[in-house]
Amino acid sequence: MQRTPHHRSRSRRGLLPAALGVGALTVSLLGGNAASARPYPEPPPTTLSLPSPPGGANVRVLVFHASATQESPTVNAGISAIETIGLTGPTEGRFRTEATDDASVFTDARRLGRFNAVVFLTGGGDVLDPEQEAGLESYLEAGGGFVGIHDAARTEPYSDWFTGLIGARPAGAASSTQRAIVEVGDRRHPATRSLPLNWKRPDRWFNWAQNPSGTVHTVARLKESSYTPAANPNGWDHPISWCRDYDGGRSFYTGMGGTVDSFSETDFRDHLRGALAWTTRLSQADCKATINANYTAERVTKPNQPGQNDQIGEPHGLVVSPDGRVLYIGRGGADSSVPVVRDWNNPDIGKGNGEIHVYDPATGKVTKAGALTVFGNKGGGDELVKNEEGLLGIELDPDFMTNGWVYLHYTPHSRINRDTHMGERRVSRFTLDLATNQLDLASEKVLLNWPVQIHSCCHAGGGMSWDSQGNLYIATGDTNSSGFSGGYSGNNPEPNFKGVSFADARRTAGNTNNLNGKILRIHPEDDGTYTLPEGNLFTGRETAEGGGKTRGEIYVMGVRNPARIFVDKKTDILYAGWVGPDAGAPSTTWGPAKYDTFAAITKAGNHGWPYCMGNKQPYRDRNLPDPSVPLGWYDCDAPKNESPNNDGLVNLPPVTSNTIWYSPQGGGVDYPRDANGVPSYKQEEQKLLLPWLKGGGQATMNGPVYRFDAASDSTVKWPQYWDGKWFVGDFYDGDQPRHAVLTDPRTVGQGGLPVHAESLKKIVPVGPGGIRNLMDWKFAPDGSLYVLDYGRGFFTSDSNSALWRVTYKGGGETPAADQLARRTAQ
Repeated sequence: MQRTPHHRSRSRRGLLPAALGVGALTVSLLGGNAASARPYPEPPPTTLSLPSPPGGANVRVLVFHASATQESPTVNAGISAIETIGLTGPTEGRFRTEATDDASVFTDARRLGRFNAVVFLTGGGDVLDPEQEAGLESYLEAGGGFVGIHDAARTEPYSDWFTGLIGARPAGAASSTQRAIVEVGDRRHPATRSLPLNWKRPDRWFNWAQNPSGTVHTVARLKESSYTPAANPNGWDHPISWCRDYDGGRSFYTGMGGTVDSFSETDFRDHLRGALAWTTRLSQADCKATINANYTAERVTKPNQPGQNDQIGEPHGLVVSPDGRVLYIGRGGADSSVPVVRDWNNPDIGKGNGEIHVYDPATGKVTKAGALTVFGNKGGGDELVKNEEGLLGIELDPDFMTNGWVYLHYTPHSRINRDTHMGERRVSRFTLDLATNQLDLASEKVLLNWPVQIHSCCHAGGGMSWDSQGNLYIATGDTNSSGFSGGYSGNNPEPNFKGVSFADARRTAGNTNNLNGKILRIHPEDDGTYTLPEGNLFTGRETAEGGGKTRGEIYVMGVRNPARIFVDKKTDILYAGWVGPDAGAPSTTWGPAKYDTFAAITKAGNHGWPYCMGNKQPYRDRNLPDPSVPLGWYDCDAPKNESPNNDGLVNLPPVTSNTIWYSPQGGGVDYPRDANGVPSYKQEEQKLLLPWLKGGGQATMNGPVYRFDAASDSTVKWPQYWDGKWFVGDFYDGDQPRHAVLTDPRTVGQGGLPVHAESLKKIVPVGPGGIRNLMDWKFAPDGSLYVLDYGRGFFTSDSNSALWRVTYKGGGETPAADQLARRTAQ
């Protein structure tokens, strides 16, 4: 008999404590497993026959609220909220609610088959006998929907199947009621798309005995730093609401709803409304997008044949053409058997091959397209021996499929001066034969060139990217050594070689009249020249301080080694990452430890190096006659370049805070500040604003922003869940970042921190057999991800140097369109 909305039947089984041993009851209350507890038997096979899928267009929701202990005070509030949700909102999304604590419903096929979804508003403990659990299992197998709320995670503690249905079990009792921040990472699921990015709300918060990330699709996470967690916290990755397609049906669980007041919150009701819309088949959603098993990472290039670089050079960058071909470059190192020349008296000093290869996914074959003779093969050693010049960047013309134009950023060996240890960096355009994949080296047109000192190493930069207006962004490194400033600000004006400073980044990155340590922006023209777009940091015609002290190509100054940049053509936001200096710890005298940095950049600006890093954390100035004596702290809002090596402006643009920074101490390191805004730089006083990442060995490898193509019929494309997320990574694969982050549109470009991050370390796999040294990553037109693994040796290629491809095989949204309860309610 159908029950009226507020009529709730009592279970014939009554309360169960008497039927449970004391130890088992304790275990069920805590959500753990006691060694003395006898395992609950697996549910028997059932002959329950249910319609597939259960329910129909007359949508009904069953709220089941039995408990092995005293009924939770949230039950009445939860039932009332679900009834209200079902009776309000758009007509096509409404449903009828029935509530019961009578577990026999799960063995009554006629009754159970009428419900589109079942909500467990249960307390802890064993509330289903084996036959009833088998009935619930049959219900899911027939295509039913399940929603678990808070204490439902403590229900049926001995059932592996129910653990899979829920997704995780609590590690113990929930915390006291506290206000915390919920990071809402899924902006598409109906349960979360209308919620705030940072959702601040009070509740009782569970920790999980086993983190479900990667086996479920997490739609929201808990920010542990925003409250005091109970024992055994989960850390930065603390799922709180998730979903998955399970055993033929759909399961959604939220760890929220542990207080009566939760069910009167508008946002929490919206959360439940979306969860119910998906589980009842009123709407579709993707609950497979972050499940690791739905991704396949496959190496697509083979090891080089002995003595040949037929597959790959020293990996340094990639780009994907509109037809899916992947062009990737080798910096200039070679097979380890090739001799390295380090003697500056030898005309072949540092001579190497900057190689271009083409991988064609249609044939699976690799073609060596050509090689440039570059300066960049000096091998290892200290910063006055080794070198990181060479072939540094590649981009394809927006009309590549018509003209075959390829842009290369490199250091030609023919232009080095062995006497002064100076070289030339250039960006040139070449033509690729689209039929043969061969690069015409004689077709070179030099767009832009500038001098670079090659006496000291490293940090040459090299990335390039286009915006939607046909402007080319060029990332140039600051090659000065920080070894003469203790690894802090590279601002020692004293060391020089034949009059050229090689340890003072104020000559380069901090100089408005120098193209090194910058991100340039130009508009290439068809004749091989370029023009300057409006909106760069300088016009080149500034009259300040006598004029002639700026370069109009500069879009961003104050970057150290922007090896990888990416422009999202949908927004024209520039995303960049750069390597910091070498100090392993902060100094109360000199400033912050080394920070590797990522920035989302919305307009031209100064991003700080070598004056300030992170969120405007200043370094100490130094100057002649004694650079070992600290001077005043730099003013990040009004920095001055008072280096004797500066030929640009003294008064610089204010520093813009960066989006992400990390050091050996952790991610987003910050300190208390004095009245002048200077941080204490005392490690014991640090606060980690971004606890999901850490450095040590660190080298940022900025990645792309994914854009989902709904019109594509690709079967391997990454799902729409990732649309708009920014991929940030590091060359190394330990605690360093390999994450997708979500930024707040209101603060992006202003130094606003990411509001959400999730690890990609199982999808873009780290560790032995995986991609251990990430060098570059880009999405292809078919929505698959290509990744370059540098290999295991520096300044060369080895058997692990490879191009990889990561594809998705999870399929589309569920339920299928023909399984929707109401076709108009998609």
